[in-house]
Amino acid sequence: MPLRPPAGFISAFFDPLNNPNAPTIGTATAGNESASVTFTAPTNVGGSAISSYSALSTPGGFVGTAASSPISVTGLTNGTAYTFAVWATNTYGPSAFSAASGSVTPSAPIGVFGGGDAGSGSNVIQQISIATTGNATSFGQLTARRGKLAAFSSSTRGVWSGGYSNLAGPGEVIHNVIDYVTISSAGNATDFGDMYTGGLYILVGASSSTRGLIAGGRSSGADTNVIQYVTIASTGNSTDFGDLNQTQQTFIGGVSSTTRAVFAGGIVTVSRSNIMDYVTIATTGNATDFGDLALPGAGGAGCSNSTRGLFAYGDIAVTGKINTISYITIASTGNSTDFGDRTTAQEYIGACASSTRGVFAGGGTNIIDYVTIDTTGNATDFGDLVTGMEGIAGCSNGHGGL
Repeated sequence: MPLRPPAGFISAFFDPLNNPNAPTIGTATAGNESASVTFTAPTNVGGSAISSYSALSTPGGFVGTAASSPISVTGLTNGTAYTFAVWATNTYGPSAFSAASGSVTPSAPIGVFGGGDAGSGSNVIQQISIATTGNATSFGQLTARRGKLAAFSSSTRGVWSGGYSNLAGPGEVIHNVIDYVTISSAGNATDFGDMYTGGLYILVGASSSTRGLIAGGRSSGADTNVIQYVTIASTGNSTDFGDLNQTQQTFIGGVSSTTRAVFAGGIVTVSRSNIMDYVTIATTGNATDFGDLALPGAGGAGCSNSTRGLFAYGDIAVTGKINTISYITIASTGNSTDFGDRTTAQEYIGACASSTRGVFAGGGTNIIDYVTIDTTGNATDFGDLVTGMEGIAGCSNGHGGL
């Protein structure tokens, strides 16, 4: 049975000879009580320019409207599977519906923190529900014990890469392993592939919905400026992306929008850095200068929604732990601005985000705190980790790169 338009769908000037052709459906991506639906506009727009595009959910009949792709559809029920069809409208009325999208299921944003425990390394993965507050719960285990690793994610997968265990001690291992979990389903991680550079630690990650980036880091006695990438939905070894402007490690953090990744701070040679570099995630190439952090620093964590990136400092010197948070507008370039303070000063923390909240955890403690990303101010207590960790890495299925 064909889809029927919602009430008010037909224009008073309805003329089927001048209506636009149907759009071509793209993909639907689930969010928290929402979905983002992509499409390709029709070549034949009819007798006048297309004024809007709309997407209709099945079931429920929820409608979202936009001037171009993608269309956000809100009001959905988490845990319910939906498909979407898109139509175009001009002065003369609506087009036919596109074909239906694939099925997606909205869910509340989940944050996962993996690894940590400076010195011996850890394989523990812990999870939180970002939209609420409360203590973390056990999720599963990484494929190997390691700390000071990098993390990134899509709307379905969380991925960790690199790290070390037993650093500078018996059995020291600097890992090149990449592994992943399905964020919506607790369980142990699965091998994804290897970093093509070999083992690295104190590196950083960022991602869009399709591509994960791994930047910088340190191997045995040497730092790197390498950026490498993987396609998150597949498995396999990483590939060269380009280079950072400096060889650096122990970053404050990486953040991303749907198009850009920004890497900030870290250690260059022996000094804390205020450098921010950015790349266009879909296009390989070397990084470009973004601007400067308000303070040089290292050993922190970054998180973001689609517009604003937050950098939570770890330290400004070897003995100078601080709790400062700084922010940028990812789509522009320029220096960072003070956001507020975390509840405590820790270094080697992890972070994750939804479209509204940024969450910071660990740093040798079990403390979790959070901020509202679009509103500057100090952090609020969220709850506790199952196990306090230093050198953990966090990611989520609801961050700004999706």
